[in-house]
Amino acid sequence: MERIPHRELRNSSSEILRRVAAGEVFEITNHGEVVAVLRPPGNDDLWESELLKPAAAVAPWEHLKRHKVLDTTGAVLDVLREERR
Repeated sequence: MERIPHRELRNSSSEILRRVAAGEVFEITNHGEVVAVLRPPGNDDLWESELLKPAAAVAPWEHLKRHKVLDTTGAVLDVLREERR
């Protein structure tokens, strides 16, 4: 496992990611301390099973209050001034 500073990761990210995709593993350091491990995903990774679920609408949107769209800055300022009174 190769240890690299975060600056090298930032400056050479495309090359490092190509190497990770090929199976290499890197320890990423910040001020000399290991703060992360960069490796290819495995079959048991959480993101694969939990985070890549399809999005689903929870409830219909009809209950939301409609708002008038103000098209000028002056109109917005008029509304804000009225709210302060």
